[in-house]
Amino acid sequence: MIVLQVNQIHKSFGAEEIISGAKLEVQHRDRVALVGRNGAGKSTLLKIIAGEMSYDSGDLIMPKDLNATVWQEMMKIFAHFRNQEAKLRQLEAAMADPDVYNDAERNAKVMQEYDLLQTHFKDAGGYQFEADTRAVLHGMKFYAEDYEKKITSLSGGQKTRLMLAKLLLAKPQLLILDEPTNHLDIETLSWLENYLKNYPGALLIVSHDRYFLDQVVTLVYEVSRKKVRKYTGNYSRYLSEKAKQYELDRKHYEKEQSEKAKLEDYVARNLVRASTTKMAQSRRRVLEKTDWMEAPEGDEKSARFGFDIQKQSGNDVLNVQALSVGYGDQPVSNNISLKLYRTDSLALVGPNGVGKSTLLKTIMKELPALAGDIHYGTGIQFGYYDQEQANLKGNKLVLNELWDDYPHVNEKDIRGILGRFLFTGDDVLKPVSTLSGGEKARVALAKLMMQKANVLLLDEPTNHLDLDSKEVLENALIDYPGTLLFVSHDRYFMNRIATKVVELSRDGTTEYLGDYDYYVEKKLETEELAALDALEAKAKQPETHEELAALDALEAKAKQPETQTSASTSQIDKEAKKLERQLVRKNTEIEQAMESLDEEIAAIEEQLCEPDIFQDHERVMPLQSRLEELKHSHEETMAEWLELQEQLEEMNS
Repeated sequence: MIVLQVNQIHKSFGAEEIISGAKLEVQHRDRVALVGRNGAGKSTLLKIIAGEMSYDSGDLIMPKDLNATVWQEMMKIFAHFRNQEAKLRQLEAAMADPDVYNDAERNAKVMQEYDLLQTHFKDAGGYQFEADTRAVLHGMKFYAEDYEKKITSLSGGQKTRLMLAKLLLAKPQLLILDEPTNHLDIETLSWLENYLKNYPGALLIVSHDRYFLDQVVTLVYEVSRKKVRKYTGNYSRYLSEKAKQYELDRKHYEKEQSEKAKLEDYVARNLVRASTTKMAQSRRRVLEKTDWMEAPEGDEKSARFGFDIQKQSGNDVLNVQALSVGYGDQPVSNNISLKLYRTDSLALVGPNGVGKSTLLKTIMKELPALAGDIHYGTGIQFGYYDQEQANLKGNKLVLNELWDDYPHVNEKDIRGILGRFLFTGDDVLKPVSTLSGGEKARVALAKLMMQKANVLLLDEPTNHLDLDSKEVLENALIDYPGTLLFVSHDRYFMNRIATKVVELSRDGTTEYLGDYDYYVEKKLETEELAALDALEAKAKQPETHEELAALDALEAKAKQPETQTSASTSQIDKEAKKLERQLVRKNTEIEQAMESLDEEIAAIEEQLCEPDIFQDHERVMPLQSRLEELKHSHEETMAEWLELQEQLEEMNS
């Protein structure tokens, strides 16, 4: 079933044509990416599809029920379920009414209506929408304690995640996502990818996250040179097919140009000769009427740059030991240890807010270390890329951003360098404050290139860059002869650049000697081993308080300290293990309780669908009442279980 059809859409702003004859089709359950360079018209096309912007000509066809409201509170998305619940209660009251009960015809009619409504309510997810809401909110990192917070008190990133959660729960037939991975950490990204893979409707996505696109989409539409072209497959397949298509287009273009040149030559030689004038005029009309193919490159240009070093550093670049970083006297992360060697390319990962950017600023001495040591190697020259681009001055011209730092370089050479970053002509005389995010990023990268530093510290270097610029940056960094330490949420970028990954948590670091995929694989293996250890411990766990007390006594005796210091440590270890055993046991009890509740809920729902029961209101009423109690208990138990998982995760981190 087609859920979206775009036919020959044209859009211009004044004399500038933005989209020319765009064609696009989305079928039910398609996963579609919309890609193209910054300014190619992707967001314009999405706004046209979403009804936020008009278009000049063409056809836009969508089912009428696609205009789902997503700017409401979470529960308002399910107003239809609330209405159906109210209707079910009314029908139950009617079935209990003696006048209805004693009237066989009215009773049968009410019973039939109740049965149909209840079946529809169940099949549509009426008994699970609250649980679904909690699951999506949990995936977007909103927990039980966040439910009562006012939206006005949320940060910008939290508001973005909440808006995305609402959109996912609304489940429109066509879900349009414009940069959905912004403000998401890697853990939340993985959850979102898995959710979207099983999404019941169609997806239309604009994203610069290539790893995300590879995981989710099966079709790619490229917006380029005012037109739209379709490719089958994920993003990596699109790149491969695009390269093949380019070669075909190039050959076709060269063949056309050869034919065109022959026609032009014939016309030039024969137009003024009486014997061949008519034939020349005929060929000239062919020249004029033929829609000659444009060169495959078009007028799109790519940045061209690389990073070099002024001198080589020593082999030992950085040695960080037991470091605490933060602001004032408030640490964000503690016990940080890492070693960086020449030619290493180290990716620093971890959840938002754990202190990754803070660590880079501490290494750069922009922030003081709160504890621990940083030992710097010999001959170190740092280059720092700040994701906030705080080193750019808004009141300066683009030209002066570079020239003021390197006044001995002549203007022509400065303009040449900026040209490699796509700033040409009067572009270099624009104030920095008027630039887009992508343009500012290119200015910052130009300044970084001129430093010729042998150690680059990069904080989210691919933010604001379009897909083409990201690829150019990656190739430049792959060829860079120095050392890299970078923070990134771009998993595709990490896979191409990283030689090792360090995961940062509140309480320390863990090193993985490989790229991002290797890190994910090893982390998963570690989690699986921990789960097996927990199962083994659970199987050997004493069942009585007396046995637990005896085990604690044995542990204490076996670890009897010789000094007061070791006694304190032993006591802390013992208490931690005791608490962990209690939490694991509680987790088992809760899971068993949830399983029992699920079984009882399923049994009652099955009974309510049996004709002998739903036609007997005296049997329906107590079952319905019991079902509501069980649902309420299940919700409370689920909330308790989610909180317990967080406690167990904290203990194991």
